Amino acid sequence: MRYALIGCGRIATNHMKAALNNQLEIVAVCDILPEKMGELLDRHDLAKDASIRRYTNYKQMLQEQKPELVSIATESGIHAEIALHCIDQGINVIIEKPMAMNMADADEIIRRSEEKGVKVSACHQNRFNIAIQELRKAVEAGRFGKLSHGTIHVRWNRGVQYYEQASWRGTWEQDGGALMNQCIHGIDLLRWMMGDEIEEIYGVTRQQFHDYLEAEDVGLAVVKFKNGAIGTIEGTTNVYPKNLEETLYIFGEKGTVKIGGTSTNNIDVWDFEDETDADMRNKGLQEQTSNVYGNGHTSLFADMIDAITTNRKPYVDAMAGRNALEVVLSIYKSQKTKMSVKLPLKEFASVDMKGEF
Repeated sequence: MRYALIGCGRIATNHMKAALNNQLEIVAVCDILPEKMGELLDRHDLAKDASIRRYTNYKQMLQEQKPELVSIATESGIHAEIALHCIDQGINVIIEKPMAMNMADADEIIRRSEEKGVKVSACHQNRFNIAIQELRKAVEAGRFGKLSHGTIHVRWNRGVQYYEQASWRGTWEQDGGALMNQCIHGIDLLRWMMGDEIEEIYGVTRQQFHDYLEAEDVGLAVVKFKNGAIGTIEGTTNVYPKNLEETLYIFGEKGTVKIGGTSTNNIDVWDFEDETDADMRNKGLQEQTSNVYGNGHTSLFADMIDAITTNRKPYVDAMAGRNALEVVLSIYKSQKTKMSVKLPLKEFASVDMKGEF
């Protein structure tokens, strides 16, 4: 399958590794900075591969190379624009999170991809973590009984050096803050596990230590799910001196699970009323990862390839990306209006937060 990558920055190496692990035919890479393409290809021992073309214009690349699958790993603010162009060309696409910066673009990606019969996968790769897959099986089997509440904590550190790597980081137009960039993976997991359907969100955000940014560095929220369960969200980049944890808790009448580690990759607590031998194996499960992005990109790419080949929906489809975005934008809107926000969220954009801090 012919594959091309648009955007060769920080996360691009995970996309390239996933493409190589899945034996995709890498036909091209694209970035407005030629040196970024060189660095990425060099890191994967591909710099001398003449079959991989380099482009600074993604539209030209798509026209000339006609890949079957593209992944988008640019700054967040242009994800939707590029994705919609790919969809219009009939090209299947994996979109790094967040898949858009406003609800209108997210809904249009879904509408147009369905109209054109194009596959879209939102890159929420932590759904493929071993611990998360085990938790999902338990949720789908109804082992928790009635759900009480769930919580996601994303307690990370990002300092001035991180933000100096790219001028778009922390801007409302191109990135958003800690919730949109760092915490959206955990937010996706919480919503997915707690039944997906949300009634109302109340959120508060602040900019405590990063006054050189436009956006928030800490956000907290309470989520009312339609099934009666409650969710809480805590996301921050203010943890001293380094990343502490990304932890997901699910509490039900017949089960308690805590998924921990730096990126929801370990099972810290696994207790169910109807305990089985498999449960004993899950207790203390740890998946080794080399960074906070985890190992899920390879699995997400494999699933997308199979979805294209067998003409089915990807495991993490565009609606999943839309739903995670909706939670973040609802928290932003709640901060702006000082009121709770009813879902579905019709119209809101990250740029509506300009001047908040």
